[in-house]
Amino acid sequence: MRVISGAAKGRKLQTIEGLATRPTTDRIKETLFNIIAFDLPAAVFLDLFSGSGAIGIEALSRGAREAVFVDHNPQCQQVIQDNLMHTKMDKQGRVIGLEVPNALAQLAKEKAEFNIIFLDPPYEAELAEPTLLEIVKGGLLKKDGYIIVERSAQIPLAPIQGLRVWREKEYRTTVLTFLCLEENNL
Repeated sequence: MRVISGAAKGRKLQTIEGLATRPTTDRIKETLFNIIAFDLPAAVFLDLFSGSGAIGIEALSRGAREAVFVDHNPQCQQVIQDNLMHTKMDKQGRVIGLEVPNALAQLAKEKAEFNIIFLDPPYEAELAEPTLLEIVKGGLLKKDGYIIVERSAQIPLAPIQGLRVWREKEYRTTVLTFLCLEENNL
């Protein structure tokens, strides 16, 4: 796995061995970042269920001002820290080593707001909807921001009060769903 574009282009990233994580493929990552490219400069990015941190690091490499990475797995936290150091993005990245609901509660207490929130929870764990509800409840999404959920094409995403789907990009087995606040008319 590598950084595709930007300041850290071509840098190889460490990953976690085994089945503990499921990295986003380079093809999906490239398509995702082509879609959001114009929104990245100076953005504050939240990478939930971060794994290796590849998505948040790609965002930083392409101009995001800062990125927060959330993963409760200590191995993932170390890999993210190592990848941030290797790409020289460590000053712009913050790793929170908590379960996602606890991290979202902490960020809400800090009154943090994000332009772009990416979440790629384990597909079968049914964590997407509760995570989206916590994001809305905590006021973590800026008014003109959006959320991207990477999910299995086999598992539909239930409607979430306060959010609306404004775009979906489907691959064979994976769907990227883009959501914004209901009052936002993108």
